[in-house]
Amino acid sequence: MSKKRALKKEIAESEREIESLEKKRMRSHSALMEAQVNCKSPSASDVEYFKIYSNLIDLERKNLRRLKEELDKLSK
Repeated sequence: MSKKRALKKEIAESEREIESLEKKRMRSHSALMEAQVNCKSPSASDVEYFKIYSNLIDLERKNLRRLKEELDKLSK
């Protein structure tokens, strides 16, 4: 049971981390959209932040899927 409980806790933490990363990515996304709307070239740092946060989100989602699969195996 403690393994299940630990996995559930890790899943909740992973979900919170994804939410936090998405909020951070949204800031750079807004800056990119503003540049697009104003027909300007976006700042290189905004582009880089967007790419970094997107990659971090993808990695955390993979981790979340792995944790959920592990929990499913324990539940069977």
